[in-house]
Amino acid sequence: MNLGTFKTLLHKNKHAKKGLAFFLLLLVLAGGIYWLTAKDSQRDTSAKQQTTVDMLTISRADLYKRISLTGQTVPLSQVDLAAKYQGRILAVNVELGQQVSEGDVLLIQDTQDADISIAQNQAAYSQASADAVTTQASFYANYEKAQADYRKAVATEQRSQRLYNVGGISLEQMESIQQQTADAKGALDALANQMQNGLAASIQSSQAAAQKAQHTVQAMEKQRSDLLLRAPRSGTIGYRQAEVGNLATAGQKLLSIVDNSQMYVDCQVAEADLAALSLGMPVQVQLEALGQTLPGTITYISPSIDTQTLAFSLRISLLPPLPATLRGGLFSRVVLQLPLRQQALVIPKEALLEKNGQTYVFVINGNNKVEQRTVQVGARGDRQLEILQGLQEGDNIAVSNLSRLRPDMLISPHPVTLSTAGDAS
Repeated sequence: MNLGTFKTLLHKNKHAKKGLAFFLLLLVLAGGIYWLTAKDSQRDTSAKQQTTVDMLTISRADLYKRISLTGQTVPLSQVDLAAKYQGRILAVNVELGQQVSEGDVLLIQDTQDADISIAQNQAAYSQASADAVTTQASFYANYEKAQADYRKAVATEQRSQRLYNVGGISLEQMESIQQQTADAKGALDALANQMQNGLAASIQSSQAAAQKAQHTVQAMEKQRSDLLLRAPRSGTIGYRQAEVGNLATAGQKLLSIVDNSQMYVDCQVAEADLAALSLGMPVQVQLEALGQTLPGTITYISPSIDTQTLAFSLRISLLPPLPATLRGGLFSRVVLQLPLRQQALVIPKEALLEKNGQTYVFVINGNNKVEQRTVQVGARGDRQLEILQGLQEGDNIAVSNLSRLRPDMLISPHPVTLSTAGDAS
């Protein structure tokens, strides 16, 4: 090998060593990058395993229940006036929206037939009254005559007895006189037996006939009066379906009077909410149609449940002054925020789990590990629950992601307050 060849080989080996060194450097760099990436991946995986949980520190607070009632406004009175008897309408004295007072004549039906009937029955009553007087006078005249005849017969018998004793008359004559006395006594007894409480039966019968005729007259006068529809109370005409000349049938609704001087709101209350309500409780009634809220007071709670709706009826009296725009039938809403317990140990409903008849929560200890703990629940509000046993003030509980939690699981806690607990779920 000559010197030129040796130099050439030496030059080639130097380039090979540089390439190998560069390759090894690249391999080391790639391994470092892979190791760093793997460590970051492990850290990310570890972080993902720590579930983020909203954590609430237990404290005492008032437990409230929100009750929402809906209903309709009801006027103090709404009276429907219907025809009691069939008859043609002669006059209608009111219009829709007109104010009326108690006793006002609102509508008149034809009374001609009633007037004729009253006149006929009045005549019958007069006749019956006269017959009663005649019967009474006749009876007492006959009674007095029977008394006189009997006294005369007794006197005649006594004189005849003295004559008979001295032989002045025969036995046959004496017996005839005695028979006359007996007949007079029988006639008097017959009239006396008709007397009841000092009044003869025939007289009582004639007087009863007169009273019957009088009652008939009164009934016809009442019927005539019913053909004049009068206002039973003050108010506003809210319905009018009557025109002059129309034939009104018995029972047909013709007019109605609405009295809005006092207004109520009738609602239905669920059994679960009944215990929180009481008579005299002040409430605020929202009238959406008017855009107003009016004060009121609970004045009635039904004593028994409605078997159809399975709810209790409740009435609220709206307090004056009432707006002039207030009408019956307006949709009304009442929202009550009522305290169930004062300074109770409460948790949000979202924190409670129920399984196999057991109720429990997840407690977070100082090492951010989860502990499953059985609790006893008391009163239930809208968003919170009262805890009677199992927790104490200052304990930390999980209120989110409960389905992912297991005992002894390490979590990442995110502190929340009672008012905001459950908002994110």
